[in-house]
Amino acid sequence: MDARSRLSRALGTPRLFLRHANRLYHRRCGLRSHDTDGDDPFDAEWDTLVLLDGCRYDTFARRADLPGTLERRRSPAASTVEFLRATVDGRDLRDTVYVTANPQLRQHDDVDASFHAVVDVWREDGWDDETGTVLPETMTASAREAARDYPEKRLVVHYMQPHYPFVEADTTVDKGHLDGSIDGENVWNRLLAGDADVDPEVVRDLYAENLDRALPHVAALLDDLGGRTVVTADHGNMLGERAFPIPYREWGHPRGLYTDELVTVPWLVVERGERRTITRGESDRAGRGDDAVVRERLRDLGYAE
Repeated sequence: MDARSRLSRALGTPRLFLRHANRLYHRRCGLRSHDTDGDDPFDAEWDTLVLLDGCRYDTFARRADLPGTLERRRSPAASTVEFLRATVDGRDLRDTVYVTANPQLRQHDDVDASFHAVVDVWREDGWDDETGTVLPETMTASAREAARDYPEKRLVVHYMQPHYPFVEADTTVDKGHLDGSIDGENVWNRLLAGDADVDPEVVRDLYAENLDRALPHVAALLDDLGGRTVVTADHGNMLGERAFPIPYREWGHPRGLYTDELVTVPWLVVERGERRTITRGESDRAGRGDDAVVRERLRDLGYAE
């Protein structure tokens, strides 16, 4: 999206100016690029880190029935790209394999990620065209395969859910960006602008149900993994709560806003037998992917360019 398009969009949605003002507050007028008060999950001890994209702590605590010890943590980010910049940029991760449903790492070549390997599940074989996302059962299958292929490496398994789009929603409220009927705007931007013809409570239910859709497949993966697994999130999601310091109703996960709903995430620790022996290997430095494919995938996932 070029500068003219951004200005036109902001003029059509005055709350975007309020969002920008709040972002200046949270980012200390540009002095920080992420939430420096957040916890870095890569500083913790684990064999597998499961990321549920956009998963709030409170929704997870209500809906998840997984084994382990649950606590709340503070993410250093309000969006996936912020999370990557805050946690993997410039880090030596030659002992780690990143299995991901989210193309953001391939979109941002300023993130210098040196994983041992990156498994892009969102490419052709793993992508579900009907729903415009990577289904959680596909992620679980890919994570199992990676665990077999890299038995001496840590795994990061990045599920797309509960992030929009809503996989089994009876409504098409979140699908207009796929067929072009709403000019590319996702449901969060339409709710922010007051243009969505849907009860906000319905959207909150759809978000929770999207997490429900993923949890059985996460549970199945946990059954197969040994060692210490942590289930957490890269960031949370606003569902109509008041932003801060300007108290308009906010939706989605705009970068640079560090409200409780956006940075409070689950931290579930699951212990299954002995820890794995982890070794370092060569680095497969993550570069940009095919621009057309990446843009198409991010559009389907509701990301604004």
